[in-house]
Amino acid sequence: MVTRTLPAALIALSLAAQANGPAPLGWGGRPVTWDTLPRTVYTAHRGGALEAPENSMAALAAAYERGAAQVIDADTRMLRDGTLVVMHDATLDRTTTSSGPVRALTARHWRDVRLRAGGERPPTVDEVLDRFGGRTLVMLEAKDPDSLGRLARAIHRRGLSRSVLVNTNRPDVARRAHHKGLTAQLWRSARQLRTDDPRSWRSFVDVLDVDHGARDTDLRRAVRSGIARVWAHTVNTPKARDRALRLGCDGIITDAPELLARTPAVRR
Repeated sequence: MVTRTLPAALIALSLAAQANGPAPLGWGGRPVTWDTLPRTVYTAHRGGALEAPENSMAALAAAYERGAAQVIDADTRMLRDGTLVVMHDATLDRTTTSSGPVRALTARHWRDVRLRAGGERPPTVDEVLDRFGGRTLVMLEAKDPDSLGRLARAIHRRGLSRSVLVNTNRPDVARRAHHKGLTAQLWRSARQLRTDDPRSWRSFVDVLDVDHGARDTDLRRAVRSGIARVWAHTVNTPKARDRALRLGCDGIITDAPELLARTPAVRR
């Protein structure tokens, strides 16, 4: 994954926004929910990992404040003491200045972890939900399936079951998320889509998240599955975006939300 650090001015803006507290909720103090999404949705994947340090609070804040995406995405892992944190990999080696398994740490150790890009501490899930919950749609991928119970409690405690999408690659985990009253998202690779029958998931999956590199026939089958929303990942060029939209996808998950926002879609 290629990342670029944020310009100094943008980092300062993000930190100032955090210090001053989040912006007010939507009209009348009501939270932004799943039901308010526009017809075509853009998601800042890992906060927009080609435009800012992935899974950092600065990236999530920048994606939210710029408004290029209606959904901000982060990956979640669980520490040894049950603390939920924002991290894609099972180890610290690739994106931080530390090394070793994420699962070996506790909340106390997490305070000392620093991202290679930008130098900030990766946030906890509680910090992300407190900062953005109800103010924009948040997508959280549960990298550790056994963390689903804790994640559900964190979401329900804040009244965010319709404002947070819980993402997974496993249909059984998506079903569990649905049964826990969460908004369930299921992502599938191009290889998996060759043999998938998405119709079998429509009773418990709210968003089907498909690999944009899949065959046309597989993407069309997903779009016609009866699942309410079908979004394509990870789309980083206008050409790939336009193909996904032409095939019927109504959402784009991207590492480059600003680039795609600047480039009008071409629908033939």
